[in-house]
Amino acid sequence: MKKSFIYPLLAGFLLSFAAACESDDSDFSNYTLVSSSEDDDDEDASATDTIRIAFDGTNAVVTGDTDGHVRTSGADVVVDDTVSQHGLVLVLSGSTADGSLLVWRSKKYTIVLDGVSITNADGPAINNQCGKSLFIVCGEGTENTLADGTAYAEQTYDQKGTLFSEGQIYFSGAGTLSVAANCKNAIASDDFIAFGDTVATAVNDFAVQTTTSASGSNGVKANDGVFVYGGTLKVSVAADGARGVRSDARVDITGGTIDITTTGDCLIEQVDGVADTTSCACIKSDSLFTMSGGTLTMLSTGDGGKGIRCDEDIRFSGGTLVATTTGSNDISKPKALKSDTGIIVSGGSFTAEVSKSWACDNGTESEDPADHLTVVGTPSKAEIAKKSVVIVY
Repeated sequence: MKKSFIYPLLAGFLLSFAAACESDDSDFSNYTLVSSSEDDDDEDASATDTIRIAFDGTNAVVTGDTDGHVRTSGADVVVDDTVSQHGLVLVLSGSTADGSLLVWRSKKYTIVLDGVSITNADGPAINNQCGKSLFIVCGEGTENTLADGTAYAEQTYDQKGTLFSEGQIYFSGAGTLSVAANCKNAIASDDFIAFGDTVATAVNDFAVQTTTSASGSNGVKANDGVFVYGGTLKVSVAADGARGVRSDARVDITGGTIDITTTGDCLIEQVDGVADTTSCACIKSDSLFTMSGGTLTMLSTGDGGKGIRCDEDIRFSGGTLVATTTGSNDISKPKALKSDTGIIVSGGSFTAEVSKSWACDNGTESEDPADHLTVVGTPSKAEIAKKSVVIVY
């Protein structure tokens, strides 16, 4: 496919996908493919504004902004499009070591990463101040990088990571995106984050990589859930007490390839005069964790580290899961998988290993390793011990 045809096709697909959404809320079932001719925002899918922003060192060149939505100050770009009823596609390219993109909008829109590198020393590289869906497309064959600095300038609006969105984020495409976090989260949303999707025409050949330094925080952080349908996601976090994927709601994996590593130790903070300890985890969910497909590999090497730490059930029914923790238990006990309510395995290939403590911990006080998880059906292989669990169907 010639590149000149890519953006119109992407715009058409993304607007048609947006038309299938009945409402912007935390119920992810509204964002699967359904038959609908109306968009909740009444956007005119036949009219799409495509604005190209090319970063060039300390400047940014803007083309296609016929309505005057964009203003620049050096390589800092602000898109103010809160009244338009049209669709919007922002195409980013070029490089800057001192720039940013800030978007104010009331409708869903798309960002196409077309070989762009943005570093912002005092804030997010991309900050989406729109509470509706943000579709991020990694352009085919492109390499894209985003980075923040070690401190953020104070603002009146939220800045929660190198790539931050007030609304949902959907990743798709066939390029790569690398996100470096030196102060806060690498990728963060005050709603949910979806990597790939199940729409038949979607392209899920993207690769997203996040690295969080010792002065940063989590790799991927979402308030209303993290959903992985496809693509490749690689997360590395070095900060004490940090999480590779942090969700205040559920985490669902149905496909894709995910690799998460944490190297930090426990974070000890004083809260009202009482020491509060937070250990690292590759995945932390305040609700359910479910996995029915794909490949998930996790390694936590710091003191008390966890592969998965879940407040509710861990439900594994398919795919390949490997969780390994190698850290000490000086402050906190390392666990490959820790759930407050239950660990249920019913399919796929499941491996959990820990150098100390329990590989699987569902909250029981039993000393029998078989009581620390629930195995459904008849696996072809089942080796259950305190420090190592291998179940294959």
